[in-house]
Amino acid sequence: MARILVSGCSIAGPTVAYWLSISRHRVTIVERAPGPRPGGQAIDVRGPALDVLARMGILEDARSNRTTMKGVSLVDAHGVETWRSEEETLSGGKFASGDIEILRDDLSMLIFGKLSPDVEVIYDESITNIEDQTDQVLVTFQSGATRSFDLVIGADGLRSKVRNLVFGNDQKFVHSLGVALAVFTAPNSLALKDWQIAHRQGKGGFLIYTARDNLELRVAFGFEIAGDEDRAMDVAEQKKLLADRCAHYRWKIPELIKAAQAASDFYCGTVAQVRMDRWSKGRCALVGDAAFCPSPFSGQGTSLAMVGAYVLASELTRDPTQHEAAFDRYEARLRHYVELNQALAYLEDGDPKADGLRESAKNAICI
Repeated sequence: MARILVSGCSIAGPTVAYWLSISRHRVTIVERAPGPRPGGQAIDVRGPALDVLARMGILEDARSNRTTMKGVSLVDAHGVETWRSEEETLSGGKFASGDIEILRDDLSMLIFGKLSPDVEVIYDESITNIEDQTDQVLVTFQSGATRSFDLVIGADGLRSKVRNLVFGNDQKFVHSLGVALAVFTAPNSLALKDWQIAHRQGKGGFLIYTARDNLELRVAFGFEIAGDEDRAMDVAEQKKLLADRCAHYRWKIPELIKAAQAASDFYCGTVAQVRMDRWSKGRCALVGDAAFCPSPFSGQGTSLAMVGAYVLASELTRDPTQHEAAFDRYEARLRHYVELNQALAYLEDGDPKADGLRESAKNAICI
């Protein structure tokens, strides 16, 4: 069977690694972080992605670890409630939908826990060069090590290193929506219990909700940004950017911005979509956000990543010696599903077509 390198160990990476490994491929995962990444937003698993969880044997585990939100309040700039619902949340949608909302790190660890011991996982390492030699791929790592693989799969997110090395500069593929998203964990200083609080202001705003038995908050701030303004910054500079762009907020927000400065899991990045004519080239392929990030505005990034990983692995398993044909089938099966889900990011509030598009996008593929 094939020797396959998977870059990235969040959702798409471990999912594709699982399905490839149970088909006896020899799989190596490389992850630039020193270990499993903590933190992240509450994410949603919907439609055929629920089938992927079921086939992995972790659907009930995911349900058991789902968030326990009871509802959401919209507040004004002074923290005064202007609207509330006990039937849905902004992050997870309607409670009666059957979808699963779960913290990103919880889902990642459930998937990772299903990996066979035969899957090699290398932390604190990244790819610096990829040389497709027709009959194999020669990969050079940051440590200086060089190894050969039959295939390379980039599951390394919006700013994919594999995509950059194989397909070229991000500017051709990453399309900013003009907003940055900062996410971090903070103590539950608001004494919230299974509840979300949200505020919208132009393109920006904030979303705050409880996690870990209400002991902590997951906090997300959105604010306008010019192009790739955040990319040239280190984490300390990104935290300062958040503080500067959100300094006008009052109520409890200043203390949460202060908490961001101490957060060890702080993440800040441009909200963007990845749009590509092809997700494969030679012996290399992309999956998840690296290939078709729909942006957090769609609410479908996790489901796309899991379904894409499942389809890619299943097509490669049909005939591992014909990778180009497998990549073609992968793209043909997935393209319409991706395009519908990416369209969700551009829905306006109150759009009468919204519910129909969401339902069509959720179920646009059969696995």
